[in-house]
Amino acid sequence: MAEKVTTVENADVIVVQKEEKTTKVKTPRKSTRNSGAKTKTAASKNKNQSTKVLPEISFIIPILDMDTYVDDLYADILKSMEKNKAKFEILFVDDASSDGTWKRLDEIAQKDKKVKLLRMRNTFGEASCFDAGLKHAKGEKIVYSAARVRVDMTKMGALLARLDEGNDLVVGWRWPRKDSEMNQKISGLFNALVHKIGKLKLHDINSSVFVTRKSMLEKITFYGNLNIFLPILASRKGYKVVEEKIEQMPGKFRQSKYPNEYFQRVLDIISVVFLTRYSKRPLHFLGFFGMSFTVAGLALNIYLFLYRILGFGGIAGRPLLLLGALLLIIGLQMISIGLIGEMIIYTHAREIKEYNIEMVVGE
Repeated sequence: MAEKVTTVENADVIVVQKEEKTTKVKTPRKSTRNSGAKTKTAASKNKNQSTKVLPEISFIIPILDMDTYVDDLYADILKSMEKNKAKFEILFVDDASSDGTWKRLDEIAQKDKKVKLLRMRNTFGEASCFDAGLKHAKGEKIVYSAARVRVDMTKMGALLARLDEGNDLVVGWRWPRKDSEMNQKISGLFNALVHKIGKLKLHDINSSVFVTRKSMLEKITFYGNLNIFLPILASRKGYKVVEEKIEQMPGKFRQSKYPNEYFQRVLDIISVVFLTRYSKRPLHFLGFFGMSFTVAGLALNIYLFLYRILGFGGIAGRPLLLLGALLLIIGLQMISIGLIGEMIIYTHAREIKEYNIEMVVGE
């Protein structure tokens, strides 16, 4: 064995390398049969995963404390799809039920792989259940029906057929209705108000039953409880909205008896009108009321000013003086808020999209 000394100039290290005589050892050639088989297996596995067929239809069913109704609801959904050859899934969203609803749903899901379950940590409401179900839905067609309304799910095929005719949103019209007369009267007033303000004539806009496409929902912005006004939001975007009758089944229904619920609905209507008509023109909405209040307050103050200057009497402590000043202040504040809104919209105008393109040809 010989040593070879290599000196590196301008360095403090001397490298000593030992020259060794190397002998070639003949190693057996590795067989590639097993590796090829493994590669083929992995490729076929990936191919099977990529070709997995996704469901075409997703049922989203919010449910709360309805353990006695679960089996009938599940059976009716299966019956509605007997003549429909499309692949489907059922998403039950349990809004933190306190009875045996979740246990019964879990038993059904163990037997049927088409059934998926989501359970909320607390009772957040149907709007949150719908949002959660939509995020987990795999189908392009969305069938939404709150369990509390108890419609005949076996007739859901009629709504799906209307969707296949070229409509974008099919709203379920509960007819005949089996809930209380009070609920029906309140619902009628609500629908009349929506028709007056939203310019969309539907008999049962708040039925909580509809069929639509997921691609349409992705182009509509809704939050909070605005899912109730989905038909108005879709119509304002240019989508075709129709309704189809579906029978309501007898049973125990929730009674709308709290005044705050009605106030919330009215405020939601105002929100929808503002968002659909004045999202880029807040001054047009606030400015109308602001100018009305300002003109009224200014007129009252001018009248009181002339009344005092011409010597007809004193104006101190008169209710008209307070009313005129109050209207003037409120009117100016509303105009100011509208102008601030215009400034915000001007800054973010490029991010706000009020239009919807249906098709692009030649691109």
